[in-house]
Amino acid sequence: MSTPLTLPADLGATVAKAIAEDVGSGDITAQLIPAHVQATASIFSRETAVLCGSAWVNEVLRQIDHTIAFEWLRRDGDHIEPQHPFVKLQGRARSLLTAERCALNFLQTLSGTATISRHYAELVAHTPVRLLDTRKTIPGLRTAQKYAVAVGGCSNHRMGLFDAFLVKENHINACGSIAAAVAAARLLQPGKPVEVEVETLDQLDQALHAMADTIMLDNFTLADMRHAVAHTRKRALLEASGGINSDTLIPIAETGVDFISIGALTKDCKAIDLSMLFTQ
Repeated sequence: MSTPLTLPADLGATVAKAIAEDVGSGDITAQLIPAHVQATASIFSRETAVLCGSAWVNEVLRQIDHTIAFEWLRRDGDHIEPQHPFVKLQGRARSLLTAERCALNFLQTLSGTATISRHYAELVAHTPVRLLDTRKTIPGLRTAQKYAVAVGGCSNHRMGLFDAFLVKENHINACGSIAAAVAAARLLQPGKPVEVEVETLDQLDQALHAMADTIMLDNFTLADMRHAVAHTRKRALLEASGGINSDTLIPIAETGVDFISIGALTKDCKAIDLSMLFTQ
């Protein structure tokens, strides 16, 4: 459950795929403009947001036309205000127009993810709980969205199915028991974190006896969460999960759980309303 602030290794490939689906064999509308025409432009928001995605914009510009110059007036993690430009661009008018939508798509989505993450993080800043994202991400943008979650002040759960075990109801049923599932995980990948999702206090005891590293309390009541915290006594880390939103978040954080996982950080994020305008 790390919080990477380094840029994802697949950033360039992600951008290349986005350009390919948008530009295809060429931007025929941009070709209406003579190739020698130069332009300056700025990007601004129509709403308050947390900026995220500058590296993706830079990479779009580089892949479209490496001669485009840019100056960022704000950095990832900064608040941006409506109608205030936060990046200035200069280069061939054709190139700027070809890059526009791809760049804005990354920027609006990642800023939306960072903005909702910042909102949730601020709600529980008075507690030591860590808020985690999930695998409920936009296909093809997982590493980008998880970067945005970290920029917003929350933390990352596992990246995928390969870096940690998360034993859920169907895994337990197929293995025969919580103990059998945890034992099999320890044999299969020693050293990998093992988390078990439980739905009852009895299952909590089973997961503790099996020595799971983390136990996910799925849709527990507040009373049962408080009982689980007291009963566990730090023998395992506890994660609350299940339909958590801004209305239920604070009382859950105040139960004393170590983590709260929130799918809404990535799956319910609202794209920020951004525009690029030529300034001459």
